[in-house]
Amino acid sequence: MYIILFWLVMAFGFIVERSVYLYRSSINKDVFLATMQKCILAGDIGRAIKLCSAANAPLARIVKAGLMKVNRPDAEVQSAMDEAALRELPKIEARTAFLGLFANLAMLSGLFGTVLGLISAFAAVAGATGAEKATMLAKGISEAMNCTAFGLLSAIVALMGMAVLNGKTQGLLDDINAATVQVMNLVVNNRSKVNLQGLQQAG
Repeated sequence: MYIILFWLVMAFGFIVERSVYLYRSSINKDVFLATMQKCILAGDIGRAIKLCSAANAPLARIVKAGLMKVNRPDAEVQSAMDEAALRELPKIEARTAFLGLFANLAMLSGLFGTVLGLISAFAAVAGATGAEKATMLAKGISEAMNCTAFGLLSAIVALMGMAVLNGKTQGLLDDINAATVQVMNLVVNNRSKVNLQGLQQAG
C-alpha cells in the first residue's frame, strides 16, 4: 500500500507541475494574432517584438524569433521560428508521459500486493482450525483486495490527469502551428511596410 501511495503522490506532483506550466504557457491565440496583424500591417515590427517579450509564452517567443529576422529572407525567418520551436515544444510536452508509467506501476503494485496478501492469508489459514479458518481467510482476502482497489484508484487518477494534460498540450501545439503560419504569411505579404529602424531599436 505504501508503494502504491508513493506512485499516487508522484502522479499528483507531476499533474500539478505540468498544469501550472501549461496554464502559464497559455495565451489567447486570436487576440495575440490580431495584435500581431495590426502591428505588422502598420509596419511597426518593433512594437510587435516588445509585445511578444511581454507575453512570455512559448507561442510569443517563437513568433518573436521570426520577427527578429524579418529584415532577412523568408527562409531565414522561417528557420528562426523553427529553431525557437525546437527549444519550446519539448518543454510543453515534457514529463506528461510519466503519468502513464505511474498508472501502470500503481496497478501492477496493487496486483502484486494482492497476490502476496493471498499467499499470506492461505498460509495463515493452513495452521488454523474450525471457525478461525473462515474468519482468517475472509480477513486476509479483504486486506489483499484493498491493494487492488487502491492500485486501480491510483491508476485512474494518473490516467485522467494524463488525458487532461495531453489535451491541453495538443491545444497549445495546434495554436503554435497555426499562429506561426499566419504570422509568416503576414510578414511575407507585408515586407514593404516593415520599419527596419523600429526593428533595430527592439533588438
